[in-house]
Amino acid sequence: MSDSTPPARAERLAALADDLSGRGIDLVRVLWSDLHGVARGKEIATAELPHFADHGVAFCQALMVTDLGGNPLDVPESAASGWPDADALIDPDTLALPGYAPGIAYLLAEVTDPAAGGAPLGFDPRSMLRGQIDRLAARGLHPVVAPELEFYLLREDATATHGWRRYLDRDTAGYVVGTAYDPDDMLPLLIRECRALGLQVHAGFQEFSGGQYEINQWHGPALGAADRAFLFKYAVKEIAAKRGMRATFMGKPFADRSGSGQHIHVSVTDEQGTNLFADSNADDGLAPLAKSFLAGVLEHAPALMAVLNPTVNAFKRLADPGSLAPVTANWGYDNRLAFARIPPERGHGTRVEVRIGDGAANPYLAIAALLAAGLDGMERDLTPPPPIAGARGDDGAPLPTSLGAALTALETDKLLAQALGDRFAEVFTALKRQELARFDRAVTDWEFHEYSWML
Repeated sequence: MSDSTPPARAERLAALADDLSGRGIDLVRVLWSDLHGVARGKEIATAELPHFADHGVAFCQALMVTDLGGNPLDVPESAASGWPDADALIDPDTLALPGYAPGIAYLLAEVTDPAAGGAPLGFDPRSMLRGQIDRLAARGLHPVVAPELEFYLLREDATATHGWRRYLDRDTAGYVVGTAYDPDDMLPLLIRECRALGLQVHAGFQEFSGGQYEINQWHGPALGAADRAFLFKYAVKEIAAKRGMRATFMGKPFADRSGSGQHIHVSVTDEQGTNLFADSNADDGLAPLAKSFLAGVLEHAPALMAVLNPTVNAFKRLADPGSLAPVTANWGYDNRLAFARIPPERGHGTRVEVRIGDGAANPYLAIAALLAAGLDGMERDLTPPPPIAGARGDDGAPLPTSLGAALTALETDKLLAQALGDRFAEVFTALKRQELARFDRAVTDWEFHEYSWML
C-alpha cells in the first residue's frame, strides 16, 4: 500500500482537498483496476476526501471476481460470504488532473480486505505488482518499465457489422501522421491531453491498419509505469467517448486487419540507478543478470500467456499469418519476430522487450507476472537458449494457442502461481474459464453466415 501511515494519509488528503477546492475542483474520481484491467471507481465530493483516508472507498468485493458480462463467480469473495465489502484505499501520490474533464481530479487506489484487517486483497492487481517490486527491492534490484500500447479508434455506424466501423477505413502500412490520415486530428488531441494528464506520453503515430494507433510513454519505475499505462487506457477511452467515438484495446477487433499489442520493455537498476542489464565488456553488451532474467521469462512463457493474452480474442491476433507474434518461447537481438527482443540500444538503454502481450492485457498483472518470472530466472541463475536469427520461430517451448491451454499452463506452473499468489491463480483462472465457457456457448456471426443458408 502507500507508504503513508493512516494519520499522514488523512493529513495529506485534507491538504489535497483544500488545494483542489481552491482550484475549483469539486469532485474526485477514485479509480482502481479490476482483474481485467478495467478502471472501476467512485466519484466523491472533494470536500469529503479526508473522510476516506483510513479505510478507503467501500464497494462490493464481488466486483473483483466478476466477468466482463457482469457474472460474478460463486466464491467466498461474493455470494458465498454474503456479498462482503472491499475497500479502495486512496494513494495520495497519484493525483492526475484531466483537462478534458473540468472540475474533476483522478486518484488511484489499491483494494484491501476489511475482513483481513485492511490487508491488500490477494488478487488486487496494483498490490500484486507492488509485491513483486518489493521482492526485487529486497535484493537491491529496481525494475524500470516502459509499455507500448496499440488501439483502434471507431466511429458509430448502424450499417457496420457490430454498429461500429474504423475511424479511418484505408490501411496505410503505418507511420503516417497529419490530417489527411486523421481528419479529426485525434492523434494530436490524445497526445496533448495525455501529456497534460502527466502520463509521460512522448510520441504517437498511426499503425499498420487504418484507425489503429500507437502512443508511447517514457520508461520509469515499474509501479509508476503501470499506473500511467492503466490511466492512459482509461483516458484514451474517455477522450474518444467525448468525441462520440470508441477506443478499443482488444487484440483483434477486425478479422481482416492487424491486431493491437502491448509490448513491455523491462530493465533493472541498482540503488544508484545504474542499469544492471548492461555490460560494456560483454560481446553483446548484455550482463549475466539480463540473460538470467530473460531465461526466467522464457521458462515461464507458457504460463505468462494467460496473463499477457487474457481473452479468447487475443489468440485470434496471434493466429493471424500476417502477425509478427511468435509461436514459441524464443528471443533475438533486435528481432521483431521473437517472443522477447533485445533492442539495439546498450548502456543505460539496455533492456528486454516482451512482444507477445495483447492490447487488452491488464498492465499491472502483465508487469507483475514478467517481474516474477524474471526474478525466478535471476535467483536460479538460468541461461537462455541461443537467440533466433531472421524468421526462424520454431525454437523454444511451444506457446499455448488458446485461452484454455494458457490457463492450464498457469495452473500447472506452480512456481509462478505461488509467486503471484495462490488465490490470484485460483480466482483468475476460474474467472477466465467462466468467460471461455460463455464463449463456447455463443453463436458467432461466422457460424450463422456459414451454416444458415445451405444447411
